[in-house]
Amino acid sequence: MEHFACIAPTGAEFTRFREKPKYAEGLYDLGNDVFAWMTPNGSWGESNAGLVAGDGASLLVDTLWDVKYTRTMLDAMKPVTKDAPIGYVVNTHADGDHFWGNQLVADAEIVSSENCRGQMLHVLPKSLLMLEKLGKLLRAVKIFDADKIGHWFCQFTAPYDFGEVVHTPPTRTFEQELVIDVGGRQVVLIEVGPAHTNGDAMVYVPDAKVLFAADILFIGTTPLIWAGPVKNWLDALDKILDMDVEAIVPGHGPVTDKFGVETVKSFWTCVEEQVRRRFEAGMTEKDAAFDIVSSDSFARTEFKDWNSPERMMVNVHTIYRNLKRNPKPPTIIEMINIFSKQALLAYRLPNAQPAIMRRETRKAR
Repeated sequence: MEHFACIAPTGAEFTRFREKPKYAEGLYDLGNDVFAWMTPNGSWGESNAGLVAGDGASLLVDTLWDVKYTRTMLDAMKPVTKDAPIGYVVNTHADGDHFWGNQLVADAEIVSSENCRGQMLHVLPKSLLMLEKLGKLLRAVKIFDADKIGHWFCQFTAPYDFGEVVHTPPTRTFEQELVIDVGGRQVVLIEVGPAHTNGDAMVYVPDAKVLFAADILFIGTTPLIWAGPVKNWLDALDKILDMDVEAIVPGHGPVTDKFGVETVKSFWTCVEEQVRRRFEAGMTEKDAAFDIVSSDSFARTEFKDWNSPERMMVNVHTIYRNLKRNPKPPTIIEMINIFSKQALLAYRLPNAQPAIMRRETRKAR
């Protein structure tokens, strides 16, 4: 990150979750008319985006989780986009924090992989509005740790306003690879999913040697696998390592290089092995997740201090589904159950970030 200048900082003194930012929030100049929008420190919804400018046109890589934050980003980009209007928007995958701001750029051609768009149609803001309401109800219940779960749900949604979001899916899709001419320069869209989600894609700018890896990379923050299998994710990381690329913008966390790719590869190799052993031993998903993050072997890794380690709960559930050869995604009720267990795992990790999501409820009120 120190190699790149933040040319339009927001001036935010804290992250979305009231942590000290490890780098400034705002627009970074990566050189060669390529820019990255960076949101520290990479926790829930603290996602990155990008802008590639050509002659009289530009391409936006992802929008953000709500309208307010997306508008702030687009305003910061105006010195570039006034002469190179956004003609294309690429949504890299179907998580809301990478496309729920699309309504503000609906005049552009919005592009995603075909599998991504299919999943996007079911990723609706009302799901998180419901989670927020449920959190408020559970926070008042003092039995079975319901208040802790409610607190985690409330803090998860607190920084964002999902009520303003108008669901705006892509207008164009592709499979495997698509080259877009952006004001005379080539931008390559590369499908690598299913991995993090069903239809992950990366955005490569060959003449600048810049890659927007989206959520195939989490740097300094715990990666999250919704779809899998892990092998596909590892294959995607190997693809990056074979590319002629110098600066890599992750979906969450600071700009990195191939060393960061190797680190994420080590994470998934380690986690898959740890999960597989517990699966074969007959442990439940909940017990396996708790056991992994509290194990001595995990404590010796470089991942132990990464942001949002409770994401291990989702990771274990997803890897178990793949080991059982059950590709069916969890229902809404099943997902709430997984998130509830994830919330309780957060309380087992009191020194992790974001601290506000695992603080004792009575202190947070």
